[in-house]
Amino acid sequence: MRWKQSVIAAAAAFVMLYGCSLSPKAKEAKYLDKGKKALEEKNYGAAVLHFKTAMQAQPRDAEPYYELGMAYLGGKDYNSALSFFKKATELNPHHTEAQLKMAELLATSRDKENLSEAQKRTQDVLNLAPNNVDALDVLGITDLRLGKPESAEAHLEEALKVAPASLQSSIALAQARLARKDIAGAEEALKQAVAQAPNSAAPSVALGGFYLTTNKTAEAEQQFRHALQIEPKNGQALLALASMQVRAGQTDQAEQTYRQISALPDKQYKPVHALYLFETGKREQALAEFQKLAKDDPSDRALRTDLVRTYLSLNRVGDAENVLTAALKSNALDADALLQRARIYLNAGKLTEAQNDLNQVLHFRANSAEAHYLLAKVQQAHGDSSIQRQELGEALRLDPKYLYARVEQAQALLANNGAQSALELLDQTPNEQKGAVPIIVERNWALLALGQNAEARKGVDTVLKAARVPDALVQDGLLKLLQKDYAGTRASAEEELKLSPDDTRSLTLILQAYSLQKQAPAGLARIKEYAATRPSSAPVQQFLGQLLMTNGDRPGARKAFEAAKAANASFEGPQVALAQLDAMDGKRDDARKRVSALMAAHPKNLPGEMLWAELELADGKTDSAIDHYRKALAIDAKNTGALNSLAYLLAEHNHADEALRYAQEAKELAPDNPAVDDTLGWTYYQRGMYALAVTHLGSAVAKDGTAIRQYHLAMACLKAGDPKRGRQALESALKMDPNLPEAQKARQLFNGVAR
Repeated sequence: MRWKQSVIAAAAAFVMLYGCSLSPKAKEAKYLDKGKKALEEKNYGAAVLHFKTAMQAQPRDAEPYYELGMAYLGGKDYNSALSFFKKATELNPHHTEAQLKMAELLATSRDKENLSEAQKRTQDVLNLAPNNVDALDVLGITDLRLGKPESAEAHLEEALKVAPASLQSSIALAQARLARKDIAGAEEALKQAVAQAPNSAAPSVALGGFYLTTNKTAEAEQQFRHALQIEPKNGQALLALASMQVRAGQTDQAEQTYRQISALPDKQYKPVHALYLFETGKREQALAEFQKLAKDDPSDRALRTDLVRTYLSLNRVGDAENVLTAALKSNALDADALLQRARIYLNAGKLTEAQNDLNQVLHFRANSAEAHYLLAKVQQAHGDSSIQRQELGEALRLDPKYLYARVEQAQALLANNGAQSALELLDQTPNEQKGAVPIIVERNWALLALGQNAEARKGVDTVLKAARVPDALVQDGLLKLLQKDYAGTRASAEEELKLSPDDTRSLTLILQAYSLQKQAPAGLARIKEYAATRPSSAPVQQFLGQLLMTNGDRPGARKAFEAAKAANASFEGPQVALAQLDAMDGKRDDARKRVSALMAAHPKNLPGEMLWAELELADGKTDSAIDHYRKALAIDAKNTGALNSLAYLLAEHNHADEALRYAQEAKELAPDNPAVDDTLGWTYYQRGMYALAVTHLGSAVAKDGTAIRQYHLAMACLKAGDPKRGRQALESALKMDPNLPEAQKARQLFNGVAR
C-alpha cells in the first residue's frame, strides 16, 4: 500500500509541477486553442472566458484581443467586439485581420467620422497587401456609404480582377452600380458571378435577391429554383422561396417549405417552421415545436428565447419564468436568462427581484446597455426619476443607438422641465436614426415645450406624411389650437381618438377648443357623448368624472368614477376621486375607509397620502397630517404640493427652521407659484426675517391676493416697519373674509398701532 501511495503522490506532484511550469506563451496557446474550438461550436460565452485567460497570460500580444473581438462579434455584442479589435490594432498595427474586422464594423455606420476611420484602416491594410480582396471589398463598401459610388465601383472591380469568383465583391459591385441607378450594370455584375461559379448555388441566390428588389418576381423564383437544383438543401434559397409564397398568399405551400427548411441539418434553420406558426397566429402549435426543440438542444439560447416569448404570448408567465429559472440553476452565469427573467419580474411588479437579476447581469456583462435600460425601468417604477435618468444615460453611453433609451431619457427630461436638455439629447441621435418616427415625435414635444412651434410644425408634418401616428395627431391638434384653428383642433383630436380610443389628451384638446370659443357647455356635451360610447374605458370615465366634479355635478361625477372603478379594479385614480367626493359631501369616515383600503393595496399611492393628510388636517389632527405629508415626500421627494403643505404646517407649529428647508425646495421647483411664495414668506416671518417675508408675501399677493395672504402680508409689513402698507393689506383682507383665524391674529397685532 505504501508504494502505491508514493507513486500516487509522485504523480500528483508531477501534474502540479507540469501545470505550474507552463510558460505564459504555452498557456496562451493552450487557451487560444480552446477558445477557437468553442468559437467553432458557437459557444461564445465559453470562447470569451478562454480567450480572456489567454489574454491574461500574454497581455501584450494582439492575438487574444482579436479572438475576443471575434467571440463578441459572434455573440452580437458589437461594442465589445469593436473595443477588442481596437486594442489588438494598438498592440500590433500590422494585425491585418483585426484592422479589417474593425473597419468592417465601422463601415456599417452612417457616421462620417467612423466611415473615414474605416477607410483609413483599410487603406493601411492595402499598403501592406495591395491585392487583399477583403480590404478592397471593405474600401468599396466604405466609399459607397460615403457617397462615392464611382470610387467604390473601381475598388470592387479591382477586387474581382484578383478574385473573379468572389461573390462578396460581386454583390458589393452590384450595390455600387445601383447607387448610380445603373440597374443593368448591377444585374450584369451578378450574372457574371453566376457564370464564374456555375456549380455554386450562392450566386444564383444573390441574383434572385436582386430580382426581388427590382420587382422581377418570375426571374427571382427562376434563380432560387435554379439554386435548389444545384443544392436542394440550400437554406437561403428555400427561405426566399417560402417568403415569396407567403406574399403570394400560398399559405399551404409556404408552411410546407418552412417545414422542409426546419428539417435541414444546419442548426440555425431548426426553429423556422415554429416561427412561421407563431407569426401566423398558431401559437399553441408553435409552442409544441419550441418545447421539443428546446428539449433536444437545451444549450441553444435563441431557442429558449423563442420558447419564453411564446409562453408569454399565451399569458403563461409562470411557465416562462420556470424555463429561465431552470436555465439559471444549470448555469448561474447565463446573463441572457437573467435579462429575460428580469423583464418578466419587471412586468409583474417584482422590482426587487428584477433589480437583483440585473445587478447580476452587470457583474458578468458590465457593458450591457439593456441591463442599464431595464434598471432605469425599475427606478421609474420606484418613482426615482434622478436615478432613472442616470441609468438611461449609462445605457446610451454604452450604446448610442439604443433608440428607446434615448426617447425615454428625453421623456424623463421633459417631465422634469428639461426641454432644452431633451432637445440637445435628441439632436445627438446618430444620423441613421434621426428620421425614426419616435425620435421626431419626441423632438416635437421638446420644441413645443420651448415654444419653437414653427419647427415643431415641420416635424409633425413629416411624421403625418408618412403615417397617421397618434402622438403626431395630438401635436397637430395642439399646434392648431395655438393658431386658433379650433375646428382643425377638434378634427385632429377626433381622428386620434379613432386610433387610440382611451387617449384623454385628445379629449382635453376638444374641451379646450370649445372653451376658447366660449362654448364650454358644448364641450362638456361632446365629452359626455363620447364617454357614453366608452362605458368600459377606465381612463375615459375617470376623465369624465373629473370634468363633472369640476363643474359641480357630484352625482354625475360619482357615477363616472364608479364606472371607471368597475372597468379596472386596479386603477387607483377612481378610488382617490371617490374618497374626495366623500370628503366634499361631509362623509369623512367613508373617505377614510376608502383611502385606508387604497393605501393597504397600494402603499405608494401619492394622491392617497395627500388626501389622507387633508382629511387629518380637517379633523384637527395636525401631527398625523404632517406624518402623511412626510410619507408623500418619501414617495416623491419633489412633489411641490407635499413640500409646500408640510412647510406651512411646520412653520405654524413652531418648527420654522425645518419648514424653511421644505419651503425653499418648493420655491426651486415652482418659482412662480403664489401658494409657494406665501408659505416661504410666512416661514421667514415665523423666523423673524421680516424683510424677506415681505418680499415673498408681496409677490404672492400680487399674483393671487387671497384673504389669508393679505393677512400674512399685513403682519409682515408691520413687523418690517411699514405699518401703512400693512394696514392697507389688513383692510383688503377684512373686506374679503373677516372671520378667518388669521384676522384675529392680525387685529391683535395692529391694536395700539397708530394710524
